Amino acid sequence: MLKRSVLAALITAACCNTAQAEIELNGFASIKAGMTMGSDESLYGYDDKLDFKNESLAALQIKSDLGDKLSVTAQLLGRGSEDWDLEFEWAFLSYDLTDELRINAGRLRTPFYKYSDFRDVGYAYDWSRVPQSVYGLGFDTIEGASLYHTTTLGMFDSSLQLIIGSYDGEAQITTETADAKIDNIAGLAWDLGYDGYNFRAAYLVGKTTFSQADFDGFMAQLTGFGLGALAEQLDVQDESSYFTGVSFSVDKNNIVFVTEVTKAQVDNSFISDQESWYASLGYRFDTVTPYVSYEAEDNNAKRDIYATLPTASPVYAPVAALVESLELDRTTWNIGVRYDFHPSAALKVQYSAADNKTLDRDDNALVLGVDLVF
Repeated sequence: MLKRSVLAALITAACCNTAQAEIELNGFASIKAGMTMGSDESLYGYDDKLDFKNESLAALQIKSDLGDKLSVTAQLLGRGSEDWDLEFEWAFLSYDLTDELRINAGRLRTPFYKYSDFRDVGYAYDWSRVPQSVYGLGFDTIEGASLYHTTTLGMFDSSLQLIIGSYDGEAQITTETADAKIDNIAGLAWDLGYDGYNFRAAYLVGKTTFSQADFDGFMAQLTGFGLGALAEQLDVQDESSYFTGVSFSVDKNNIVFVTEVTKAQVDNSFISDQESWYASLGYRFDTVTPYVSYEAEDNNAKRDIYATLPTASPVYAPVAALVESLELDRTTWNIGVRYDFHPSAALKVQYSAADNKTLDRDDNALVLGVDLVF
């Protein structure tokens, strides 16, 4: 973690070295307050007590042009939910090979989604937050390199990104935090745009490993009981994983429409196959944009793993509970409005109603906030 004093030192250093390199400072922030509508409800980190920290954040991006087509970019971000402790969201070197070809290397944002590069920049989209049913893979940065190619294909603007790297950090496994390691990440993302229309496709692969004390202990117990084959079906050790995403959007004649579909899977593990999508429609009335969106996520538990186990077996219940803990069938309606009251700031109000069919519960949240760039 980087504290605020480190940020001050970076700014001072940047200002003291303008003779050697051109420095650009940009930033963004979100100040939000929200709560759920019922005392027993929980959604997006909110409960029935008004919370000003949960989704609030602030960030500073520092870019230095070193000349001769070389530059360095770093983004520091602090979240209210993490007591505003600062950390590097990304930090990378860029080199322009040609006018159309650029290579980046360092800590990069993984191009899973349409809004991956600016998912934290609330001012960049109309919603209060990106659709959580889709944007919930658990990590969004890698250490690696990417190659960008931008050009024009006939009447289309084309942007192709190839990326390789790895991830080593934390992720959620059931209700616990696990150590996650994803090696050999490789993939591509391709954007095509024309006259307010945009199509995007992404495909990435990797080798996934999860480690968590209780989970590892349970796998060891299964092996000790002579159920090593079952343990291998459950564990997540260097397993092949895949991500596919497709989006289509229209921003034309004051109509704002976007839809995105994603699928993620980890072979030979208890991790459920995840299928998610959303669709959003808004209309701009000058500075006011009302919108409505619908999200759906369907995580299918791999019940075949324990289907052949006798129900009387002492491991049947814990194995079934583990596998089914990742079952999720949830839909969410979002209704909101964006008001651009300033050229660099937008006021937003959003009401979200989630129907969790797996747990047979409804959760509702109301959020009011301001997103700004500077």
